[in-house]
Amino acid sequence: MSHVGVPRGTVRKRRTLALLTTGVLTIPVLAGCSSGDEETPRGVAQDIAPTARQAVADGSTVNWAIDALPATFNAFQADADSATARVTEALLPTLFPMDKAGQPRLNPDYLESAKVIEREPKQVVLYKLNQQAVWSDGREIGAPDFVAQWRALRGKDSAFWTARNSGYERIEKIERGADDLQVRVTFSKPYGDWRSLFSPLYPKEITGSPETFNDGARTTLKNTAGPFVLRGVSKADGTVTLARNPRWWGDKAKLDTLVFRAVAPKDRTKALTDGTVDVADIDPSTADRITLARRDRGGNGQPLTHGPGADVSPAAALYSYAVAHGSDEKAAEAEQAARAKSRKAVLAYAAEQKALRDFAVRKSLEPAYTQLALNGESGPLADDRVRRAVARALDREELARTVLGPLGLPAKPLGSHLALAGQPGYADGSGALGEQNEKEARALLADAGWTRGGALQQPKDTKAGSEAEKKGEKEGEEGADADTGEEKKTTGGAEKEESAEKKDAEKTDKDAEKTDKDAEKADKDADKAAEGAEKAEGKADKASRDEEDSAASRDEGLYIVGEDDKPAAHAPAATGTSAVPALVPARHAAFQSAALLRQAAAVLGEDGAVAARDKQPGGAAGAYAPAGTAAPAPAAAKGQLGKDGKALTLRFVLPSGPGSQSLRTVGDKIAAMLEKIGIGTEITKVPDESYFKDHIASGVYDLALYSWPASAYPATDGRPIYAKPEPATDGSLLVEQNYTRVGTDHIDQLFDRAAGELDEKAARDLMKQADARIWAAAGSIPLYQRPQLVAVDKKLANVGAFGFAAPRYQDIGFKNRQAAGSSADRKK
Repeated sequence: MSHVGVPRGTVRKRRTLALLTTGVLTIPVLAGCSSGDEETPRGVAQDIAPTARQAVADGSTVNWAIDALPATFNAFQADADSATARVTEALLPTLFPMDKAGQPRLNPDYLESAKVIEREPKQVVLYKLNQQAVWSDGREIGAPDFVAQWRALRGKDSAFWTARNSGYERIEKIERGADDLQVRVTFSKPYGDWRSLFSPLYPKEITGSPETFNDGARTTLKNTAGPFVLRGVSKADGTVTLARNPRWWGDKAKLDTLVFRAVAPKDRTKALTDGTVDVADIDPSTADRITLARRDRGGNGQPLTHGPGADVSPAAALYSYAVAHGSDEKAAEAEQAARAKSRKAVLAYAAEQKALRDFAVRKSLEPAYTQLALNGESGPLADDRVRRAVARALDREELARTVLGPLGLPAKPLGSHLALAGQPGYADGSGALGEQNEKEARALLADAGWTRGGALQQPKDTKAGSEAEKKGEKEGEEGADADTGEEKKTTGGAEKEESAEKKDAEKTDKDAEKTDKDAEKADKDADKAAEGAEKAEGKADKASRDEEDSAASRDEGLYIVGEDDKPAAHAPAATGTSAVPALVPARHAAFQSAALLRQAAAVLGEDGAVAARDKQPGGAAGAYAPAGTAAPAPAAAKGQLGKDGKALTLRFVLPSGPGSQSLRTVGDKIAAMLEKIGIGTEITKVPDESYFKDHIASGVYDLALYSWPASAYPATDGRPIYAKPEPATDGSLLVEQNYTRVGTDHIDQLFDRAAGELDEKAARDLMKQADARIWAAAGSIPLYQRPQLVAVDKKLANVGAFGFAAPRYQDIGFKNRQAAGSSADRKK
C-alpha cells in the first residue's frame, strides 16, 4: 500500500509491500465487532515455531523463496517490490518495526529512546541512538544520515527519483543534539506518525546525492547496518546471498548465510521437493500435499490413496491389464505404454510426497485484506444508492467462509478499512452502511430509478429505426458516438434539445413523487410481462439454456449475468477508442501492478486450463462466448433491472492466472448475490500482468477484487487510498491510490486532522470517524483478511507466518546441530 502525505500525487511505500506479493503478505482473529466501539479481539497467533536462541544451532544456510530478484535495493523508488523489502529488512535499520499486534515498537538495536520533547511552538522529536550502532564500514550511525535522507525525500529536489515523501515534507530542520548520538528533528507542522520516518534508514553515502540515490543503490548495498551484509547477487542463479555481519553489535545471527532464491509460485512445490528452498509461501493445494505426506508417514508402505492413479477403480485396472496382455497387439502396445507412463507418474509423485514429509505448513491470517472495489467515476455506480445496494446485497460472512473456511482459519468478515482485528483502534464501522438486506437493496435501486420494466422501455428521447436517425441528422439532435460513447451535439438542434431536457427534468421531478404503491405495481406488471415472455419461449428449454449459459460462461471467464446483445454501459466500443477520462494514477502504480495481483496466498488450486483473455473492455457483448453457447434470455426475463431501456449490468474484472482462483470463486459468488436483486454482471478475466495497470489503475471496470496491506500508520498510509480525486489543469483526474474514484472532502479533512494529531487516542477516534464515512460512501467493501500459508523445513525455528511483526533474521536457524546445514546437504 503506497501512500501520500500532504502533496497530492506523491506516494509512500511501506514494509508490508513485500507481504502483498509473495503469498505473499499472523494475525488476529476477526471477531465480530459492534459498530462504533473499539475492539481488541483475540488474535490468531504467529506460526513461526518460536524457539529460544540457546536452542538454535549456530551456522548453516537457509534458502528462502521470493518471487523474483529485487528490481532495486532502494526501498524509496517506485519499482521497489516485495523482494526489496524482504532483503532490506535484514540489512538496514528499521527504527520502529511493527510488533505482533500491528503497533510500532522502538528497536533497541538502533535506539536508546525516541520521543516528542516539545509540542509548542513546534513539534520536536529527539532520537538517542544506540552507542554501538555502526555501519558495516565502521562509521557510527548519526545525524548526517538522518539529514541526507530527509533532503532526498522531502520532495523539494526533483533530481532525486523518489516514490514517496510522506512526513518528510513536514520536517523543518534536523540538528545534532547534545552529542553525536543525539538527533533533534523539528517539524514545521505536527505529525502524529513521526515513528514511520527513517525506516529503512540508508547511509549518507547513498542518500547524499541524486546519482548514488537513483543508481548506486539499485544493484548493490556496499554499506549496511543489520545482522547480515550483502555478499552478492547472481542473476544467473536467481539468488541474493547475505552473510553474517561481523560488525553487528546485537544478538549474533545464527545462520552463516541466508539466500533469497527467485522461485515462481507455480514452481514452489518442485523447489521444496528437490531441496532448492527451505522456506516458501505456498498455495492451498501444496499445503494439502504436505499435510497428506505427513499423514501417510505411518502408512506402512501402503499405496497412496491420492495422486496419479489413485482414482482408478479395480474394474478399470483389471480392464487395463486385460488389454495390455490381450491378443490385439496394437491395443496391447498402446496400453502397455500408457501403463508405463502412469507407473512413472505414480513413482515421481510418491518420491515428491516422501520429500514433502520434511516440511511443516505454518499458517495464519495475513496483515492484509481483500476488498470489493466499486468504481464510482461514471455509469450506474456513480449513484451512491446503487453502490449501497450492491454492498447491502453481499453476504460477507459467506464470502469469508469460502476462502478461509477450507483452510481452518477464522472466517470472519472485516469491519474496518483502516485497522485489522487485533490492532489498537480496530472497530467495526460497517454499521454506517448497514447489514445485508436484499429487500432494502432493491428499495435503494428502485429509488435510483432501476425497475424490472426499465430494461424493456424505449428511451424517452429517441425513436426507433432509420426514420429517427434521419430526423436526428436533420434537427441536429444529441447522439451518442458509437465508437467512443461520448455525447455530441450539433448547433441545429440546440434549442429543441434544451426544451427536451427541460421536459425531461419536469417529468423526472414528477416521477420522484410517485408512491411506493406505484413502484410496486410497475414491478408486478413487469414481472407478468417477463413471465409471459418466458412462457412464449418455453419454460423448460429456457431454464436448461440458462443453466448451460451460466456454467459455460463461468468456466470460460466470459459473461455470467447481463444483457448480452449490447455493449456494456459507459464502456468504450470495440474500436479501441476509450471513453474513460485520462487518468494520472499514483506514481506507485507500477508496484501495485505486481503487488495487488498476487492474491496467491488464497489460491484454492487450479489446473491451469483456463486461458487468459484480455478482452477489449466494452466490446460487443457475447463476442467471446464459446462456440455452441446458446444465446442468453432477455434481461427482463431474468428479472434484471433496467432504466430507460438499458439493463443494469456491471463490468466485473478479475485476474485469469492460476494463482487467482480464489478471487474468481469469490467473484462468481458475488455475481450470484447481485443477480438476486436484479443486477447483471459481465465478468471478464484478464491476464495478471494487465489486471491492475490496464483495468484497476485506468478505471476500466465497475467491480474488481484486490487487496491492501495493513498499516501501523492509517492516517498517513490510508489517506491516498480514500482521498477525493481531483481534476488536474489538463483535464485529467488525479486519483492517488483511490482507484474506486469515490471520496469526499470530509474524509480528507479527517485524515489530515488525524495525521497532525499527537494524541494517539484522539487520532484513533478521528480514524474511526473516517472509516464510518468510507463505509457510507460504499466505494470499497472489505471482505476478509487474506490467508497466509508457508512451507518451512520442520527443523527450522523462528520462521514462518510472521503476521504484523517483521522477522528477527538473527534468530532464524535450525533447532539442533544434527539438523544444521542446507537442505541440499541434509539430503546427501
